[in-house]
Amino acid sequence: MSRIPGIRAFAVAVAVLFAASPGAYAQDSYFPPPGSEWEWRSAAEVGMDSVLVAEAVAFAIDSETSASRDLLESTQRNSEPHSETIGPIQPRGDMTGLIIRHGYIVAEWGEPFRVDMTFSVSKSFLSTTVGLAWDAGLIRDLDDPVREYGPAEHFESPHNQKVTWDHLLRQTSDWEGTLWDKPDWADRPVGHESTWQTRPRNEPGTAWKYNDVRVNLLALAALNVWGEALPDVLAQRVMNPIGASDTWRWHGYENSWVEIGGQRIQSVSGGGHWGGGMFISARDQARFGLFTLHRGVWDGERLLSEEWFDLATTPTIPRPGYGFMNFFLNTDQGRLPDAPESAFVHLGSGTNMIYVDAEHDLVIVTRWIRGNRMSGLVSRVLQAIE
Repeated sequence: MSRIPGIRAFAVAVAVLFAASPGAYAQDSYFPPPGSEWEWRSAAEVGMDSVLVAEAVAFAIDSETSASRDLLESTQRNSEPHSETIGPIQPRGDMTGLIIRHGYIVAEWGEPFRVDMTFSVSKSFLSTTVGLAWDAGLIRDLDDPVREYGPAEHFESPHNQKVTWDHLLRQTSDWEGTLWDKPDWADRPVGHESTWQTRPRNEPGTAWKYNDVRVNLLALAALNVWGEALPDVLAQRVMNPIGASDTWRWHGYENSWVEIGGQRIQSVSGGGHWGGGMFISARDQARFGLFTLHRGVWDGERLLSEEWFDLATTPTIPRPGYGFMNFFLNTDQGRLPDAPESAFVHLGSGTNMIYVDAEHDLVIVTRWIRGNRMSGLVSRVLQAIE
């Protein structure tokens, strides 16, 4: 595997980091304008040590995942039942990342403009569309049963009738059923296969289970509430206002088309487990990270309520390190021991990570890093802050 693109990007990043630039230390956050023009600052200008930043970038580049770049091949090796791919998949690009402080780019490497799969980071975009619906009054209360909003046929059993929006957002619903030909029990099954379809159900809200079938059910429920495609909702209300490019795409499955209001609309997926999900560049991921760092405000305009972020970052009782999907919290500092408890990450397979740290006005995006190296990268960047 050639490492030339990563090395070349690293060299450029180091050159910029060491360049002497005029100007005062940036006290206020900067919001990049739409398009590819995003201001850079030297490490010193944003209160960081340039040598330590360069070392952090080198650490990231040296931590590229050893998994195949052929993501379809990786999916086909999945030993789960019903693991057939039903959404688009594409090969991944180079190990890529950005370090953003006070809104400015301090370092960048790899292929930041390349549109790649982002797997479960898609869930953070999904929960954002639910938050927008809640802000707009389309969802009255997150403790309402989802069956009151539809699609009712997926909430007919006594167990499923109890499932609320909050349960789906926190992955504590234990919803039972099949969606897009994928049964709930087939996603990351635990225990002996003889018990997969017969185990007792947990009362909604009492047990946490990462399950993309139920995530996709939330996407379908949100589509029913909005009555329009979720990518359109996200584009109009968040991605366009924050100046994201027009290169991102949010996919569903070949069999996830429904008719709403006389229109045929694709229900999107909340990850790339069976293909699909959000395909996006690292630059646009960084914009979304800044949007969540500022808790829904972009350059003075509030796009999503402060109350929503309070809820999204409240620990889930059965899983305190998880808020709303896909806010992985650092409340016990178990995942990121050197980061503040208030920090969180949007996290997806690959590994794709958007690290958000309001205490340090810091966003780190990294793609295709080994999972056990994420903490080391965050620690090195934090050590660079003077």
